[in-house]
Amino acid sequence: MPPRERTDNPHPDSQPSRKEKKRRAKRDPFAFAYPGWFYAPAGIIYGILFLFPTIISFYFAFTRWNLSSAEFIGFDNFVTFFTQERLFRGFINTLIFGALTSFAKVVLGLLLAVVLTSGIFARGYLRAVVFFPVLVSTIGVGVTFKILFDPFDGLVNEALAVIGITGPNWLTDPNMAIYSIAIVDIWKGVGLAALIYIAGVVAIPSDYYEAARVDGSNAWHSFWHITLPLVRPATITVVILSLIGGLRTFDLIWTMTSGGPGFASDTIASVIYKQYAAGYYGLSTAGNVILFVLVTAIVLPIYIFLNRKSKEL
Repeated sequence: MPPRERTDNPHPDSQPSRKEKKRRAKRDPFAFAYPGWFYAPAGIIYGILFLFPTIISFYFAFTRWNLSSAEFIGFDNFVTFFTQERLFRGFINTLIFGALTSFAKVVLGLLLAVVLTSGIFARGYLRAVVFFPVLVSTIGVGVTFKILFDPFDGLVNEALAVIGITGPNWLTDPNMAIYSIAIVDIWKGVGLAALIYIAGVVAIPSDYYEAARVDGSNAWHSFWHITLPLVRPATITVVILSLIGGLRTFDLIWTMTSGGPGFASDTIASVIYKQYAAGYYGLSTAGNVILFVLVTAIVLPIYIFLNRKSKEL
């Protein structure tokens, strides 16, 4: 019988130590920097397309500029943004839209994940149905729901009329428009949240639930004390993605209302577009900076808090 090959390292001390690696790096610095060359192309492209425009936009936000000149005006653009009602309304709508859609996607996504990981009939088909809206073009979704929400001929109001309910002016009522768009955004994005949660739920060992049943735990206690804490990494992902997407949303709003009626459903992104189209480039750039700071100021602390809580479990 031939001798078995050894799979372990016969000389565990043969691996170079950290000090040895440093000595080698000093002797041959190019070899030590060799892995960095693989990152260089991506880093250069990232710097040109993202870092440089981001940094320079902070300067242009303090100017009144066009393609040929730039006049430094201090904080005037920011003062204008927060003092003019039609601009500040976009800031408030951004906060409302981001908070509402993110909360709904977390709650509905988790509930759908729990249902779709149970022994429900046609589970695979239902998962596909839930995820399908994610694959549809946002522009297509916006156009479709704009037709469905028509106050006179829309299918939604006609369906409500059948049961004796007078449907609202979904997209033409200034107090209703932003919430109607939020409903559509939730419908389109909840499938991705559910998919992320499904991955988190199926990763939980079944032994935990069996032990809980032996101890007399019911379904609610199992969900509250096992499922909810152990899907916290999925929750972090869903919260971050939903918040970033909600705060930066533009295409759905522009397709359905163009920020109207008036400026009732404007967000920062649509305000930026309108100011740029009108030739107010400095004000538009200031809006970009405000949006960047807003997303960072909201998302980063939430991520740190949730990630810290996750490590404590």
